[in-house]
Amino acid sequence: MSQPPSPPPPPPPPEYGGYGGYGGQDPYGQPYQPGGQSSTKAIVSLVLAIVSFFVCGLILSIPAVFLGRSAQREIDASGGRISGRGMATAGFIVGLVNVAISVIVIIIVIIVLASRGGSSA
Repeated sequence: MSQPPSPPPPPPPPEYGGYGGYGGQDPYGQPYQPGGQSSTKAIVSLVLAIVSFFVCGLILSIPAVFLGRSAQREIDASGGRISGRGMATAGFIVGLVNVAISVIVIIIVIIVLASRGGSSA
């Protein structure tokens, strides 16, 4: 009885310095170009907008709106050096939504309090 032939050896590991490395190339032959630095204003705007849903809605969402709009302008003027336009836009929109929700809640509370005050007289 003879033994079956042994399996072929595994393929060699990939070469270092390929896709994703500094100065390397991606699979499509284009040089790797790292993105710009994210805008701090955009990050802060998004964080404030998200946190404003849970704590101090109107107080935190108004700065989120202004910072988001400011970050959008800063990113547009940077010529690609600064990234984070999506975060800035998200912070701006989420902040606006939270301002609207906060204003509606305040109006409802005022109406409810006014109706209670008028019926007890």
